[in-house]
Amino acid sequence: MVQPGKLAFDEDNFPYIDLGTVRMCMDRQEAPDWALEVARKELRETPDIMKESFDKINQLLDEEKHLIVPREETYLKIYLRPAHYYPESAIKRIKNFFNTKIKHPEACRDLLPSKLKHVFDADVLQLLPVRDQHGRRMITIHAGKKWKPSQVPLIDLFRGVQVMIWGAMIEPLSQICGGLVIIDMEDLSMTQIMQFTPSFAAMLLDYIQECICLRLKAVHIVNNSYIFNILFNIFKPFIKEKLRKRLHFHGKDFKSLHKHIDKSCLPAKYEGTASWEMPHSSLTYELFHWYEADYEKAETYGFTEEYKKKK
Repeated sequence: MVQPGKLAFDEDNFPYIDLGTVRMCMDRQEAPDWALEVARKELRETPDIMKESFDKINQLLDEEKHLIVPREETYLKIYLRPAHYYPESAIKRIKNFFNTKIKHPEACRDLLPSKLKHVFDADVLQLLPVRDQHGRRMITIHAGKKWKPSQVPLIDLFRGVQVMIWGAMIEPLSQICGGLVIIDMEDLSMTQIMQFTPSFAAMLLDYIQECICLRLKAVHIVNNSYIFNILFNIFKPFIKEKLRKRLHFHGKDFKSLHKHIDKSCLPAKYEGTASWEMPHSSLTYELFHWYEADYEKAETYGFTEEYKKKK
């Protein structure tokens, strides 16, 4: 019998954490039939279009002499699915994604679970054990009272978010259905607000709007106060319409949140009816750390040193 809260392995040798009524895991297997139907309808994922897109994106990658990425179809789907199989859009997103590492090296260095254990130990980033009613991966960021910048600098919090997003990017189901983020601003202080410098905000918006290779379907802000609203209004002019439409502010009104996320998918903290208790994110770390070798391999992708020197 598996001890609750401990890493175990399923019949396909994928790791999971037993939370009693659910298993918290990364979905590395192929997406189920219902999701593949979503991909066909929403992402143009048909055999003919896929073949044409794979051929075209490989041609475009051949032209990028300083860009090193795998050419396997399973890898290319990471970028083609969010781009609805338009190769030109996918290659643009790939280049933006890896250019971010060059433009912001401090924020994008060592994106390995082992290098960010302190972030998970602080319980400020949580992977929800289940998906929402649309199959979307859900992540919670605690940017209020749980977050102590002296222990987890803002740049490390951002690096931790990137580790979690990369974990979702390699999940076929998440590639199709996308993901959403819940940002909990409970008891946000002015000291924490001061961490969000204009340069960091610009980098964050650039990452979200131009670089992220995941279908970000929604960002839900909960427990936001007038202090956060002041910050948001400062940077609002730089938020593009597409992202602005996906931002939802709920304050302490969780009934408003339930209009977007079914109560059965949420823990009691957000007045949900989930049968599981929200696990401490140190458990999430155990799960991600098992895939450390995959993260190390991903760190080798991107632009060559010669290209970086030219930049």
